[in-house]
Amino acid sequence: MTSEEQIAKMKKAITQAIKVMGDRFGSTEADVEKAIAELKSSMQTAPASAPQPSQGVAAVTVGV
Repeated sequence: MTSEEQIAKMKKAITQAIKVMGDRFGSTEADVEKAIAELKSSMQTAPASAPQPSQGVAAVTVGV
């Protein structure tokens, strides 16, 4: 799965979760469980080539 496909899957899962969680009276427990499961699966299949945050923090030494 490409990173674009992964992002699209995550956006769809997040949108669905927001919809389900926001509709307390119209959503069933099954809807909530399904939304949570989709969120979890979208996060677990994150692409390995995702950019990592830069770790260019310089070490500071103090001379005594």
